[in-house]
Amino acid sequence: MTEEEVLAEFRASKALLEGHFLLSSGRHSAHYLQCARVLMNPARAARLAVAIAANLPHDIRKQIDKVVSPAMGGVIIGQEMGRALQVDAMFVERPTGTFELRRGFSLEPGDKVLMVEDVVTTGLSSREAIKAIEEAGGQVIAAASLVDRSAGSVDLGVPFFPLVALNFPTYAPDELPAELAASPAIKPGSRAQA
Repeated sequence: MTEEEVLAEFRASKALLEGHFLLSSGRHSAHYLQCARVLMNPARAARLAVAIAANLPHDIRKQIDKVVSPAMGGVIIGQEMGRALQVDAMFVERPTGTFELRRGFSLEPGDKVLMVEDVVTTGLSSREAIKAIEEAGGQVIAAASLVDRSAGSVDLGVPFFPLVALNFPTYAPDELPAELAASPAIKPGSRAQA
C-alpha cells in the first residue's frame, strides 16, 4: 500500500481532521489523525493490517509469537495485526497509570512480540508498552504502527515499521503560530491530559 493509498483510506473515513488539536504528547497541531475512524470499518482495518504485515521484514514476521498493543488506541489495529499474522493479540492498559497486562492476558517467557500502535508521535506510550511487555516476560522484537508522526526521529529501542510517515508540524504550547493560538484546542484522543 502506497502512502497515497493509506491517506486515501484516512480521507474516505473522514479520519484526517483539520483544526487546532491538543495531542496526548502535550503538543499542538493543525492536523489530527483519528485512527478510530479509519479502523471502524472492519474491511478497511483488515486491509491496513495486512499492509503493515507486508511491510515487516520476512525474518521478523516469521518469528512473531504474539501481538501486543497499548489500550486504547492500539486495540483495534493490534487485533487486526494478530489476524493478519495468525497469532494471538492482546493489549496492555493503564488501570493505575502504568501499562500492564490484565484480563487474564499473559506471555510465556521469551515470547517474541510485535508491539503495535495506531499513531506514534513522541514514542512515550510505545516505550512504556514495550517495558510492560518485557516485564511480563515477552521479548519485543519489533514495533509497528499505522502512522509515524515523529518525523522519523522516534527511537523505540527496537526496529520500527510504520505504514506511513506523516510529518504534520507540532508545536509546544509556548510556540503556537497565530492561527492556532486564535482558536481553542480540541483534545480528540482517548487519554486524559496530564
